[in-house]
Amino acid sequence: MAGISRGTPPEPHRASGDPLAALASLPGVADSVDSVRKAVDRVYGHRIMRRRGTEVTSEAALRGARASAALSGADWALEEIRRRSDFGAGGEPRTVGAALRLTAEAGQLLSVWRQSPLQVLARLHLVAAGGGPDDATVGRPRQGAEPVDEPSIELPLPDAEEAAGRLDGLARLLLAGTSAPALVTAAVVHGELLALRPFGSYNGLVARAAERIVLVGSGLDPKSICPAEVGHAEQGSAAYAAALKGYVSGTPDGVAQWIAHCGRAVELGVRESTAVCEALQRGAA
Repeated sequence: MAGISRGTPPEPHRASGDPLAALASLPGVADSVDSVRKAVDRVYGHRIMRRRGTEVTSEAALRGARASAALSGADWALEEIRRRSDFGAGGEPRTVGAALRLTAEAGQLLSVWRQSPLQVLARLHLVAAGGGPDDATVGRPRQGAEPVDEPSIELPLPDAEEAAGRLDGLARLLLAGTSAPALVTAAVVHGELLALRPFGSYNGLVARAAERIVLVGSGLDPKSICPAEVGHAEQGSAAYAAALKGYVSGTPDGVAQWIAHCGRAVELGVRESTAVCEALQRGAA
């Protein structure tokens, strides 16, 4: 968050040596955290999870990738993604392919995230971009006046120096440890990456993959069956942009609204996976 990274947080944040945890006291955040926890517990308690949890995880990954690609402008039907095998072409196929690769990679990076969030973010960008060793902009934050290709995010863009400083500040907060609920930490990581757009491309996809890593690594969703990406897409790109604008404002209300938006996204992801569980139970999927 701009306030956390620049050292000028809104008043509620100043009283705590754990800025992320302090956000849990913002209006409505505790209710969002509680609602998300109950929703996640319900889907984990579904009887199908005891026997076919791996299938639910795979389906959640696919649906999450589809939704993340949709938010980045490639809104493909789920069955089209199942049918296709070539995502190497430019434009929408490349975006869908990047989302699929990121979802597959995220689960492999949990232990590294705890030690070096910046290393994981660089890896996520490299995976998304699919760039070779000759592409010097891939897998590292932008420098100087390098452009950013992120048309789905219409916000003022911090310059490269500011983005690097705030990204480093975020990493320090994460490495210092926090008692903040997983939802709060995931929302801040997601929102900060969208606000900064530290890479030349694929920032939205990387931000949503990082949110997934936090939710899984925190223990809230250890089997990765609650695809928040689905919920973000279901709420719509306009609501996503409006909530992000609130986050970037740095006001207590704006940040709280963003956290609540992310909480609702997780709950909608839970609903999606609950439907998958029930379809499996009926033998319909």
